[in-house]
Amino acid sequence: MKLSVSMWSVVETVRAGTMTLTSFIEFAAGQQVAGVELLDYFWKDEKTEIPQVKQQLADAGLALAVYSIGNDFFQPDAAARAKELDRLKHGVDVANALGVGLMRVFSGSHKDGYTLEQGFGWIVDGLAAGAEYAQAHGVVLALENHGLIAGRSDQVRTLIEQVNSPALRANLDTGNFLLVGQNPIDAVTDIAALVALVHLKDFRLATPEDTVHVYKGLDGTGYTGTVTGEGMVNMPSLIHILRQANYTGWLSLEYEGGADPVTIGVPRSLEAARKLL
Repeated sequence: MKLSVSMWSVVETVRAGTMTLTSFIEFAAGQQVAGVELLDYFWKDEKTEIPQVKQQLADAGLALAVYSIGNDFFQPDAAARAKELDRLKHGVDVANALGVGLMRVFSGSHKDGYTLEQGFGWIVDGLAAGAEYAQAHGVVLALENHGLIAGRSDQVRTLIEQVNSPALRANLDTGNFLLVGQNPIDAVTDIAALVALVHLKDFRLATPEDTVHVYKGLDGTGYTGTVTGEGMVNMPSLIHILRQANYTGWLSLEYEGGADPVTIGVPRSLEAARKLL
C-alpha cells in the first residue's frame, strides 16, 4: 500500500487564501508521500493548470494517486441528471489529461419530496453510463461511501453489483461509516474485495469548541476529524483486513479536523500511517 495526501485535507487553508494548488504540491512533496489526490473543486483555470500540475508533479517525483469529482445523480430532473453525467465524463477526460486511471465519484444527496428508492434508480443509471464511458477511456471509478444512498457498505456493494461494470469499484472512506452508524471494521470486511481506493480518515466525537469540519451522524451525534489513530477508527485492524484482501493500492489521507492541517493534521497523520504500514 502507498501513501497519498488529498488536497481536501487543506481545504480550509485554501479557502483562507494561504495555499494554492501549486503550494499544496510543494507541501505534499515535503511530506514523504508517494502521491497526491487532486479534486475538481480546486481548479481555477483548468486548461492552463493541467500541464503545469503534470510538470510540477513530475519534477517533485510525485504520482497522481486519484482525481476526484463531486457529482450528484440524485436529480429528479432528467436534464439535471444529464448534466451530472456530462460532469462525470468531463472528469474522466481530465483524468486522462492528467495521466491517472482512477477517479473518485459520489452517488448523490437525498432531495426532499423524493424517496431513496427513486434516487437509487437515478444513481444506478448515472453510474452505469459513467462507468461505460470510463471503461472506454481506461479509467476506473471509485464510489465513495457517503450520504444516505451509499453511506453503508451494503449500499455501496449493492450499487456496484447493480451497475455490474469492472470500471466501478469502491472508495473506502474509513471515517464516513461512523456517520451512518456502521462500524468501520464491519464495513471494510464487507467490501474489501471491491476496494480500488482508501480514504484514510479518522473521526472523534465533536465538542462545543469544534467549529469546522463538524458532521452530524444519522442519530444526531456530532463528529469531527482527528489525527489518524487518535480517533474512533481501529486503524490497525482495518489495515490488516485490507492486507488479507490483497489490497495494494493507495491510502489517501483525508484529514478533516480543526487543528492546522499543515503543521499538525497532515504531518502527524502521515507519521501514524507509516507506523501502520
